[in-house]
Amino acid sequence: MQQSVESLVRLLETYRGRDKVIRTFCYGSQLVGGALTQKAAADASSQRLGKSLLLFSAQLSHCRTVLRLFDDLSMLAYSHSYGLGASEEDAGVRWISVLTNVADQLYYPCEHIAWAADAELIKVRSDKWWLFSTVLWGTSLLLGILRSFRVLLLLRKKLKKHRRGEGGSRRSDLHRQMQAEMLSILSSMADLCNAVHWMPPGFLWAGRFPSWLVGLLGSTSSLIGLIQMNTSSSELSGSTALSSQSGGDAN
Repeated sequence: MQQSVESLVRLLETYRGRDKVIRTFCYGSQLVGGALTQKAAADASSQRLGKSLLLFSAQLSHCRTVLRLFDDLSMLAYSHSYGLGASEEDAGVRWISVLTNVADQLYYPCEHIAWAADAELIKVRSDKWWLFSTVLWGTSLLLGILRSFRVLLLLRKKLKKHRRGEGGSRRSDLHRQMQAEMLSILSSMADLCNAVHWMPPGFLWAGRFPSWLVGLLGSTSSLIGLIQMNTSSSELSGSTALSSQSGGDAN
């Protein structure tokens, strides 16, 4: 129990970790609130609670939008450090990653303009800018899914080679990487379903999801993100401990 609390505290001390927690509460509130308001047989108090949770979810979503006003430079720094992906072994993974970075980089200014328009800081219609940001988010998610499938294919090829020879620890490392990529695919597909839902009516299933389903999909991707972040932190802590003993989104 104490270890779980300490992990949560460490998570909340970082910007990315705090955003993941806020995102999880945002979609979790939408899931529960949507379920309560959807039930026809629910009493008045349950309906009020459901509406309050949906309002709370909307406020958390707005909070995340405001916090992302300062993400452009960190994204630009990452894109610059990645460049054209010279360190990648596979050309397919490299170019998909470059295109993903471009979509992510363009997403932020579009969302900022939409937010500023809604806040009446600038005199433009926000609708088209929200649409641009949703399209870019969906594009980034789709590219991420393609990248993960490509990485899975490459990892399976490596696994077949190691099955013919030795290297049990290497095989187990490859299995862990494959599991991480499959989780990434599941997370991105859940978010992509929501991205399509927020497109203009008439496009696939746009606007057809009830609030609880949007919350369920978002909660699924958020929990996967928390698991992945916790796993990465644990592996980093483990590697740091060993070295010291031997002497060293965007909705």
